[in-house]
Amino acid sequence: MTELEDAVRPSQWQRLSTRMLLVHPVKELLRFLPAVAGLLVAGTTRGNGQQWWWGLVGAVVPILLGMLRWYTTRYRFTDAQVQLRHGLISRTTLTAPMDRVRTVDVTASPLHRLLGLAEVRIGTAAAADEHQLTLDGLTTEQAAALRQDLLHRHREQTAGPAVGATPTGAAPADQAAAYEATSEEEIVRLDPRWIRFAPFGPSGVIAAAAIVGVGFQILNEAGFDPDENSAVQGGLDQAQRVGVWIAVLLLAIAALVLIVLLSLGGYVLLYWGFRLTRHAAGGTLHVARGLLTTRATTLEERRIRGVELQEPLPLRSVSGARLTAITTGLKGRDEDKALSSLLVPPAPSAVAKGVADRVLAAAGTLAVPLRPHGRAATRRRWTRALVGGVVLAVVVGGIGALVHPVLVAFALVPLVGAALLAADRARALGHALTDRYLVSRSGSVLRATHVLERSGVIGVTVRRSFFQRRMGVATLTVATAAGRQRYHVVDVRLQDSTDLAAALLPGHLEAFRR
Repeated sequence: MTELEDAVRPSQWQRLSTRMLLVHPVKELLRFLPAVAGLLVAGTTRGNGQQWWWGLVGAVVPILLGMLRWYTTRYRFTDAQVQLRHGLISRTTLTAPMDRVRTVDVTASPLHRLLGLAEVRIGTAAAADEHQLTLDGLTTEQAAALRQDLLHRHREQTAGPAVGATPTGAAPADQAAAYEATSEEEIVRLDPRWIRFAPFGPSGVIAAAAIVGVGFQILNEAGFDPDENSAVQGGLDQAQRVGVWIAVLLLAIAALVLIVLLSLGGYVLLYWGFRLTRHAAGGTLHVARGLLTTRATTLEERRIRGVELQEPLPLRSVSGARLTAITTGLKGRDEDKALSSLLVPPAPSAVAKGVADRVLAAAGTLAVPLRPHGRAATRRRWTRALVGGVVLAVVVGGIGALVHPVLVAFALVPLVGAALLAADRARALGHALTDRYLVSRSGSVLRATHVLERSGVIGVTVRRSFFQRRMGVATLTVATAAGRQRYHVVDVRLQDSTDLAAALLPGHLEAFRR
């Protein structure tokens, strides 16, 4: 091994940084906080408050567990594997083949940043393993050098030293920094003006609902009774004085302001400092973002099979969009995968499309004219939307008639909304086939455009429901090892579906077509 490899890839079993003795106990204490608080309350209410030490014992136990977690965790790097061992009674050893490493995430919480530490998550191409190998407790210098070494070492071995490469005798942190500087090409960075797109995403509504839910739970656990609370009763009396409709309007305005503020705060916390760069020498894309908790994700370009342009209706109404990569090697929960594959946060649609061109190395792929799916697909859009609109109109009209006859007019709102939705869905539906990519678009409320590399297609399925058979259309499902692994071309003409399947998998479907 070189000096860099000896520093960041030790061949002997090593413990994580001793600074984690300040992190693990805090994490465990926060996890057991409800139990510790319960013991403290129980101790102060028994024996005239003389058993307060129950809470102290309850706090010591998670602290010891955190220290034990550090003591029993070791890692090492062999020539072929990354290995992580943890556990005392039940010992577990996780391994990741070095030549199968596909993604490396470097995350640093505020406490990690204060102590100069980082958490490194290593994702491999092993489909059977749904978990990432996590090294929680490397120094920031070790994490940066390790990320560069794991993802770029195979390029150096096959192509030789990169132009401008630093000598192996340099310190790991200096060598990693020099590597970043000599091979980095910036694709896009966050423009503070993009924050205006924050209120048009779902994050604010989700955060508001979570706060309201937690608030109600806390009030319920505390035995809160609104009938006996003077503040609540005073608010109800004030609402009666100003009028019920005005009170409802004021509450709606307050809720809207809360959602906007939460959206702005969430956008800043998640995406502040966002920066997408390409490292030509290593063949990777590097994404860095975050205000308090920073996160850096590295994706291997040769594993990227396409991109997905997401244009939800609220975001599309202000000409905004977000872009994610369709790539292999991402592990963990769907939320983690979505954040790891993010290429552009909510931003102007033109910016997202420009980044897609640079990532795909093909100009104008998202601008190619899409082939419409015909009248039958359009009729299905209208039929399905109007049936739901009529049902909702009947419900709204019935409720309005019970309250006041004038409110029956609100039944027209679902009908108009259904018609607009059907027209927008029909207008968006389409697909195109280029020399390198399959482009498909569908949806209105959650519109998405998928650009999938043809060489990444490993299977196709043509599915026809009862109603689709009657209308002569089908849904083509394209299978790939990347992203969500299944992408749909909805309600395409039957002949077009077979032609498209044959073009994606040449020679495989000739017997079925005959």
